[in-house]
Amino acid sequence: MSLLAVRRLFRIQRVVIRYRLDDLLFALPLPWWLLAVRFVLPWRWIPRRKNELTRGARLRLALQDLGPIFIKFGQLLSTRRDLLPEDIADELMLLQDRVPPFESEKAIALIESQLGAKISQVFTRFDVAPLASASVAQVHAAQLKTGEEVVVKVVRPGLKPIIGSDLAWLFILAKIAERLSADARLLHPVDVVADYEKTIYDELDLLREAANSSQLRRNFEGSTMLYVPQVYWDWCRPKVLVMERIYGVQVTDLATLADQRTDMKKLAERGVELFFTQVFRDSFFHADMHPGNIFVSTVAPWDPQYIAIDCGIVGSLTPEDQDYLARNLFAFFKRDYRRVAQLHIDSGWVPAETKLNEFEAAIRTVCEPIFEKPLKDISFGQVLMRLFQTARRFNMEVQPQLVLLQKTLLNIEGLGRQLYPELDLWSTAQPFLERWMRERVSPKTLIGNLQSQVEQIPHLANMTRDLLERLSQPHAADPPPPYSNRGDHWALRLIGAGLLAGGVVLATAHTQSGDELMAFSAWPAVLMLVAGLYLVVRR
Repeated sequence: MSLLAVRRLFRIQRVVIRYRLDDLLFALPLPWWLLAVRFVLPWRWIPRRKNELTRGARLRLALQDLGPIFIKFGQLLSTRRDLLPEDIADELMLLQDRVPPFESEKAIALIESQLGAKISQVFTRFDVAPLASASVAQVHAAQLKTGEEVVVKVVRPGLKPIIGSDLAWLFILAKIAERLSADARLLHPVDVVADYEKTIYDELDLLREAANSSQLRRNFEGSTMLYVPQVYWDWCRPKVLVMERIYGVQVTDLATLADQRTDMKKLAERGVELFFTQVFRDSFFHADMHPGNIFVSTVAPWDPQYIAIDCGIVGSLTPEDQDYLARNLFAFFKRDYRRVAQLHIDSGWVPAETKLNEFEAAIRTVCEPIFEKPLKDISFGQVLMRLFQTARRFNMEVQPQLVLLQKTLLNIEGLGRQLYPELDLWSTAQPFLERWMRERVSPKTLIGNLQSQVEQIPHLANMTRDLLERLSQPHAADPPPPYSNRGDHWALRLIGAGLLAGGVVLATAHTQSGDELMAFSAWPAVLMLVAGLYLVVRR
């Protein structure tokens, strides 16, 4: 372990003592033997000072002092007002865009070093005072020589060593947890930390953020739901990003939004629709959607449009993950707990030997009390916590590739309920998911998939020609042919039999199941039956 990591541990300890964060821990309902520890901690013998900061302020300042990893954790917590006391949530909101800035002289020196030119050579005007400051970077308003109003984002100096030492301790804690606790192993803490390591280092590369912003802008080109500012690539570098300056109302400024008569219901519903559009239509979603990165346009309050900035963290899902999530959501909100249990087993999230009936009963026990409330009152955060309580019994595993998605969903839900407490997340998402599932198995999509397969024919033809040339001119050093013609025919027939069997299973499920999603399996079933029949009867 490096000396810097050891020093960082002592730094964390000093911050905990300085802000008396142990008070927050000992305020929890802990076992008596843990509560007894407070009497042997030396710093608790020191009398408390008068006019001490509130607990929320102490937590905010501690996270702020500890650096970007801890600040980002506070940013996530600040969106969960349904899980936090109001005084703590109010303080943590200050971490979203009001982190103390670093010296402007350092920012200017870094910008000039990255651009290879003086500030006056690139910008007509450059505001020395930062416009906003966050955990990883700060931004300055400026005007290009060509007249465009822009913001210049510059990475904080000296972050990598701090992040490296923090991650070293996180890896140590994760490995210890995996070694000592079977429950912890189910959560894959080492994989989660490794995934977060990649994410936060990627965020330090502003060229990656510029590319993400450009992609998200293309995905919503001409959309009335979301606007993404333009990137000026000529002035972008690994530690400097120049992009269009936007003018809007911060999404948490509810008073201003109300004054301009913003349609809050539509705004909240559009936030949900944007999330599902990014996840399911594009498989490319903004994964750092805390309120400090989201603004609302002032152009048409009756038809509100979001403005998204800071695309340093984005996520994507495989088609398999998309399909799994959509089917789970449908089954979950229909209270089809057996289907939820079966989907978990089929996807490998729980061991294949799990007893379906027992797992179904456990899920029903967790979820049924929640559904006694109206859908608009159901908190996904609470559902996730209750579901994780079943993990210990059934060895349910947390999938590291979905951590960003879960974080984004928590952000979106917290934001939506803050804008419009009556938000019914399911009624907003259901039409989109139904349409997406139909489109996945529509003839148009299947033809598109077939077209992508046809595009591979030239490559396959070249491979076949090379194989035939080797077979027609055998050489002693060549390996024997992989199969005979007769074996090839039987292999094709076996494949055909498999397709026939799969087609029969899908067709049976289509005719017998009442699940709307199973109705979309008709086209694949027909294609499998036709292809299988052809391979079996062909000569």
